[in-house]
Amino acid sequence: MTDVERLVAIEEIKQLKARYFRCMDVKDWDGFQAVFAPDVHFDLREGIFARDPVSGDILRSGDIQVAEGSIGNEWVQIGAANVRAFEEKVLTGVITVHHGHMPEIEVTSSETANGIWTMEDILRFPLKSANPLLSWLPESYKELHAFGVYYETYERIDGRWLIKTLRLRRLRVDIA
Repeated sequence: MTDVERLVAIEEIKQLKARYFRCMDVKDWDGFQAVFAPDVHFDLREGIFARDPVSGDILRSGDIQVAEGSIGNEWVQIGAANVRAFEEKVLTGVITVHHGHMPEIEVTSSETANGIWTMEDILRFPLKSANPLLSWLPESYKELHAFGVYYETYERIDGRWLIKTLRLRRLRVDIA
C-alpha cells in the first residue's frame, strides 16, 4: 500500500465515523445500519458508566451507581441489523449529540484497519421512559453528558470501509 492509498483509506474511515455519529443523532436508521459490516461485533457494556483508570473500579456518576454486572449481554450486539434494532429501540425519543475527536487510525492492510476515537456525547432522555433497557436510570434522570473512547476495527468490503468491531469505554459520565 502506498502512502497516498493509506491516507485515502484514513480519510474514508474518518468519513465513515462521521456518518455513524450523524445517522445516530438524526435517527437515520438505514444510514446507521449501512456503516457496519454485516457481522459487526458491537459492545456498549462499558458505555454506560466510567471506570477509574488506575483501580478499574466503576465510578459513581451523578446520582447513580451502576453495579458490576448490572449491564447485561443485551448491550452486546452481533450483526448490523441487530445493532440497528438495538440502537433504534434505546434511542428513539432520546435527543442525542455525538462528537468524535482525534482519531488514531492504523491501516493494517488494504482491507483492514484499527481505530481509536475520543468522544463526547450528550443524551437527553424523556422524563419517563418505558424502555426496559433503561430501567437502571432514576426516574428523575434527564440528561447524560459523557466522555470516552471508541475502540474499533474496520474492514473494506466491496470497496467500502465498514465498522467491523466497536467497543465504547466511558472515562467520565455526568448526569443531571
